[in-house]
Amino acid sequence: MYAVTRADYGPPDRLVIGEVPTPSPKPDELLVRVRATTVNRTDCGILLGRPAAIRLFTGLRSPRSSVPGTDFAGDVVAVGSAVRRFAVGDRVWGFDDNGLASQAQFLAIAEGAAIAAIPTDVGYDQAAASAEGSHYALNFMKRAHYRPGQRVCVYGATGAIGSAAVQLLADRGSRVTAFSAPGHLDDVAALGADVVLDYTTTTPSDLDERFDLFFDAVGKSSFSATRHLLGDDGRYVSSELGQRAENLVLPMTTRLRRGPKVDFPFPTGARDTIARMTRLLAEGRFRPLIDRHFPMAEAVAAYEYVLTGQKIGNVILDIDGTARRDTPRHSGRGARPPDDRGPSGPTRGDSTVGVCEARRTCGSPPS
Repeated sequence: MYAVTRADYGPPDRLVIGEVPTPSPKPDELLVRVRATTVNRTDCGILLGRPAAIRLFTGLRSPRSSVPGTDFAGDVVAVGSAVRRFAVGDRVWGFDDNGLASQAQFLAIAEGAAIAAIPTDVGYDQAAASAEGSHYALNFMKRAHYRPGQRVCVYGATGAIGSAAVQLLADRGSRVTAFSAPGHLDDVAALGADVVLDYTTTTPSDLDERFDLFFDAVGKSSFSATRHLLGDDGRYVSSELGQRAENLVLPMTTRLRRGPKVDFPFPTGARDTIARMTRLLAEGRFRPLIDRHFPMAEAVAAYEYVLTGQKIGNVILDIDGTARRDTPRHSGRGARPPDDRGPSGPTRGDSTVGVCEARRTCGSPPS
């Protein structure tokens, strides 16, 4: 089979499309033909080996897996003798933030892993895009002791994590104030935000409203700059370590005094995330924000684009030409969201590529 591969940690230009052995499922595993996966912030961290702590999970000197990828959506093509929950032909999706080697034509995954059936009328791309951002958003909500109906401010609402958080919070009755790039205010409002602010003209320091939770989904704020927005029982949560890793220290120091607290979650419970998101997708209560698609042959361009920090929601890597179905989805392009980290990204993408139908091996790489 063909896969995105790399030999060591480094920038996207280390990636190549190479031929690797097709995995054989163990008795408790499924063999899945991958239709779609995403290129996300976790993938980029694993690619670069940064922050250094990530190597404790992915390999100290070099990656344990030569094939990147943390999520997938596809079709079961073979099952091990002990598998009971799934059968050949089932559409499935799954996630593991330590890596799944999913940016490949096939993957083997244990039946007991974070995997579920894709609901009817949900496309492969929608399923894949509902994993990583939602997983972190749900973990942040849990760690901050979120309660339905609380007032929440989401900074960076157009990223994968932020856009998922807005939907999940709104679904549970919260009043959500969200910061967005000027070109995507309507997109964020459509996700369920009650108030949408242009981050280029308004900053958190300009607000005088009080919130129960301030959720920085892109790591561009700080507790000191947002503390005035939080009540005595308020919580501040960021997706990044902050300056001098302050978000690792503040959870301890803020608990020694009265007033708002800082939480920094270490995400767990991927199986619970996939189960919950499957229900929300089936009930039509969640639809991921999707920016654009890249074929697997353009994996380098996909990673380069995500690393600019300018993506809107999720970037899909099409492993073959069937990932996109005519299913409703949000989409966004253009102006920079609050997580911009560089100059304008590449304009390539939004195309698909077909791969051969062989179950075990392929005669030519995707192109």
